[in-house]
Amino acid sequence: MTANAILRAAILISAALCLTFSLAGRALGQDVGGDVGGASIFRAKNPETKKKPGANTAKPSATGRPGARTAPSRAVAERIEDLLEKGNEARDARNFAGAEESYKEVLKLKARDARAAYGLGNIYADQQRWEDAEPAYRNSIAWAPNDADAYVALSVVLVQPRTDGDNAKRLADAESFARKSVQLDPKNAVGWDRLGVALQARGITNSETEHSYRRAIELDPQFAAAYAHLARMLNRAKRPAEAAPLYEKASELAKDPATLNLIAESLQAEQLWPQSEPVLKRALELDARNPTSLILMGRLLIVYKRYQEAEPYLKSATEVSSRAFQPFNLLGRAYLGMERFSDAEATYERASALVAAGDKKQLAGLFGFEGVGDGYLKLNQKENAARAYQRALDLDPANSSAAQKLARARSN
Repeated sequence: MTANAILRAAILISAALCLTFSLAGRALGQDVGGDVGGASIFRAKNPETKKKPGANTAKPSATGRPGARTAPSRAVAERIEDLLEKGNEARDARNFAGAEESYKEVLKLKARDARAAYGLGNIYADQQRWEDAEPAYRNSIAWAPNDADAYVALSVVLVQPRTDGDNAKRLADAESFARKSVQLDPKNAVGWDRLGVALQARGITNSETEHSYRRAIELDPQFAAAYAHLARMLNRAKRPAEAAPLYEKASELAKDPATLNLIAESLQAEQLWPQSEPVLKRALELDARNPTSLILMGRLLIVYKRYQEAEPYLKSATEVSSRAFQPFNLLGRAYLGMERFSDAEATYERASALVAAGDKKQLAGLFGFEGVGDGYLKLNQKENAARAYQRALDLDPANSSAAQKLARARSN
C-alpha cells in the first residue's frame, strides 16, 4: 500500500463510500460495529506466575517436624501458580472457557488475587466482552494498584463503544488510567499510545494527542500500532498528506494479526473499506481463527451486501467467541440479508442470550427480530411473523412498529 495509492483511493471513492457508509450505518445500526480505538491491536500479556517452590521446602517447626500451618499454605500457593499457568495456556490456545474456569478457581483459593482478576479481564477483552472485562480489570487495579499493565488494559476496555451507562465517565476514566500507566512506567510505549487513543476518544485532537503518539513512536520505532493511530488522528485533523505515509509505515511494520487488524480498523473508520480487505486477508492467512479479524471481515462484507461471503467468517467468529454478542448479531444480519429467515431467527435467539441491556433495542429492530418478522410476513408465514414480532417486543416493549405489525399478523 503506497502513500499515493491511499490518497488516490480516498479521492476517488470518498463521495461514494460516504453515502454507502451513511446508509449502512443508519440501516445496520451497530451491526457493523463502531470505532473501537484499536482494541484488536492490544492483547494484554498473560499474568505472570512465580517459580514453584521445591516439593520439600516447608520450614521445620520448633520440634523439627514440618510446620502444620506452613505446608497447607504452601500447597495452596503452588496450586494457585498451577491454575494461573493453566489459564494462560488455555487463553493462548483460545480455550476461553477453560481459561475462565482456571482463573476463577484461583479466586476461590485467594479471593483478592490481582493476577487472576487480570487474567479474567484478558479473556473477556479477547472476546470483546467489554461489560465483563471492565470489572475484572478494576478489581485487578484495586488489588495491585502499581501494575501499569492493568491500567493500560482497563483504558483499552473503557474506550470501547457501549450503549449502556455513562460513556462520558468511561472515556474520562480511560484517559485517567492511561495517564496513570505512563506515570508508573514513563518508558512504556503502549501506555503513551493508549493515552493518545483515550484523548482522541474524548474528541480531543490537539498537540497533546499528537505528542502521545509521537512519544510512543520515539520509545519504540517499530511500534506499528502507534503509526496507525497517529495516521488516523492526522487524517481526522484534515492532514491526509501526513497520514498516508504513516499508514504505509504501519503496513510495512505489521507482522502479526493484531497489528493488521488495527490498520484494517483504521481504514474502515476512515471509510477506506476496499483497502481494508487485503489487510484482513493477510491477518487471516496468519491466524485463520482470529476473532477480531473474522468480525472485521464479516462487517466489511455486510456493508457491501456480500452476505454469502460473510457467513463462513462470522460462523467461525461465533465458534471462537461463543459467549460474545457481536458475532451472533452480525451472523444474524447476514442471514437476514440472504432472506434465510429461520436461520436469522435462530441466530438472533443465540444473540439474545448474550445481549447487554443497551443493545436490546438494536436486536429488536428492523435489523433484528422485527426484520425477521417482516421477512416471514413477505412469505405469508403469519404465525412465524407473529412469533418474531413478539420476541422484538420482549426485548423492546417500546417498539411501537413491532406492536402494530404483531396486531396485523394476528388479525387474520
